[in-house]
Amino acid sequence: MKTRALYLSICAIIGVLLIIALPVQADNEDILSRKINLPKSKGTIYELLEKVTERSGCLFIYDSRVIKNEQTVNVKKGEYTIRQAIYEITGNRNLSLRVIGNHILIELPAGSYKPQQEAVAPKDTVSTHFTIEGSLFDRFSNEPIPFASVGLPAEGIGTITNMNGDFRLRLPDSLGQATIQFSHIGYLPQFMDVSTLMGRPNTLSLEPKVISLQEVVVRLVNPQRLIREMLDSRKTNYNREPVYLTSFYREGVEHKKGIVNLTEAVFKIYKAPYDHEYSKDQVKLLKMRQISNEEEKDTLIAKMKSGINASLMLDLVKNLPEFLLEEYTYLYNYAHTDITVIDNRLVNVITFEQKKEVKTPLYRGEIFIDSENNALLSVQFEIHPKYVEKAAGMFVERKSRALDIKPQQISYTVSYKQWNNKYYVNHVRGDLHFRIKKKKKLWGSVNLHTWFEMVTCKIDTTDVSRFTRNEALQTRTIFADTNFSYDATFWEDFNVILPEEKLSESINKITAKIEETGF
Repeated sequence: MKTRALYLSICAIIGVLLIIALPVQADNEDILSRKINLPKSKGTIYELLEKVTERSGCLFIYDSRVIKNEQTVNVKKGEYTIRQAIYEITGNRNLSLRVIGNHILIELPAGSYKPQQEAVAPKDTVSTHFTIEGSLFDRFSNEPIPFASVGLPAEGIGTITNMNGDFRLRLPDSLGQATIQFSHIGYLPQFMDVSTLMGRPNTLSLEPKVISLQEVVVRLVNPQRLIREMLDSRKTNYNREPVYLTSFYREGVEHKKGIVNLTEAVFKIYKAPYDHEYSKDQVKLLKMRQISNEEEKDTLIAKMKSGINASLMLDLVKNLPEFLLEEYTYLYNYAHTDITVIDNRLVNVITFEQKKEVKTPLYRGEIFIDSENNALLSVQFEIHPKYVEKAAGMFVERKSRALDIKPQQISYTVSYKQWNNKYYVNHVRGDLHFRIKKKKKLWGSVNLHTWFEMVTCKIDTTDVSRFTRNEALQTRTIFADTNFSYDATFWEDFNVILPEEKLSESINKITAKIEETGF
């Protein structure tokens, strides 16, 4: 039996606080003069502002460089106006408070704070873009929300948060009055006016969505029937014409918790329609940059092969994996295990796992299907941990004879977003963890982590045509070996996934070399 696996090879050779609230219908002073009662409390500024939100229904936006979230303060029990409560919690009575709808913008008076300026553009150029940035947290746990969607659905422009919940989005000046959406599986989406987030790092939060019994008709659900309905609905939910996707791609190799290589690129992808089985997607390289650790290279060379191709293959609507194909369902057990929410829509959660009698390395995971239109919204899956070591031949293409390389965890995630009533692949990521040990040695194994991810930044349906052979990039090669020309001006303006804290620390510690070579 041949498994329809997602192949990705490596070659290793040792040698702002936001919550849901009722709209506030009053002028600025009425809102700020509204009285609330606060208990005697000790906690972080974030936690105490949350108490104000609970009692007033007001949401807060603030610059994280001005309001220190983690600072611990004490508040006395008593009756406060909202203005007094903010001053008491922050310890700063000079703050400027401005009411925007049902949000309160907390900032320093004009001219009293000058953040570090970005690099000045050449005199002969004029900036036509602005940046919004910040961090996204769970309202109740205060944990960062990774891989949340951040974007303008009406414009087909967006990005995602990194592992620390951080995001940065570069937008043209023409969208200064647009509305931005923040969303993630299991949370109520947040909508904000772009103008309220300009010019400062923002701290925002999403509220988990609790599904009430009134929202759900309790009935027996056949999970395989839901999958069949999802497949039957592809012709209405997904685009049947080719489109261009401008995408940010990143792949990396991590060894001993340090970065060996990090490669980033911007692609223009010709996305063939899902129902054109023999019409393949194409990739055109626009820009590229790379950071490598020269010291690590002296002891280990690890390069990822076919990371771009794997990203394309993870468009599961177009490249159906075996666990979505009816002829392979006999290999798996399926169950309808939950109902959650994505973008304020009820979603059926189907879990699947290879049957116990199947001993070859297959998959387990979760499938998220819209309960109304049957659209596939997300899939999170991995090679079954019990059999993952047997999958070494699928991922390790070439290695030293003296090495024993075994996969420890192979996991993938893919999500889709709606634009103009059609769904497009939004984000894909693969994480591959290996253990490397010299043969005939009892000790001395090391861990190797390779990953790749791609996020759609812009969708374009105008004048779409296939790339010429010279334009199209080979997707099954080692992308890190591609020659490129580094363009600093471009990278300052393009939307990328921010490096998470761990990744950022690793990059700062190494002797970073940004390669600048010609094509």
